[in-house]
Amino acid sequence: MMIQIDFHSDEAIYVQLCNQIILGIATSQFREGEQLPSVRALAEAIGVNMHTVNKAYAILQREGFLKIDRRRGAVIALDIDKLRALSEAREELSIVLARAICRNINRNEMHALVDDIYDAWGG
Repeated sequence: MMIQIDFHSDEAIYVQLCNQIILGIATSQFREGEQLPSVRALAEAIGVNMHTVNKAYAILQREGFLKIDRRRGAVIALDIDKLRALSEAREELSIVLARAICRNINRNEMHALVDDIYDAWGG
């Protein structure tokens, strides 16, 4: 598992960890039903506090990316609630697009960027 944390980033470590796991799912590095390392093992592997990993796992569970099983630990389990996912994507994308507009990035440039990302991930 290739999770890389930037300890010099302004972004919180638990957010980086969530994003790395979501990107791993999107790029098929992590697959449905795959067990992630225990909180303790992942914390040791990337050099962070166990509470940081626990917080990330809890957020990912709440957002429908993981299921926490007492016997298996954290398991990739996608909640396929498309309407909820579209609503969440709209909220997140609204902020990204607002930032792009403020930086004079036009619609065609954003479309090209989205297409590049989808193409890179096989979407």
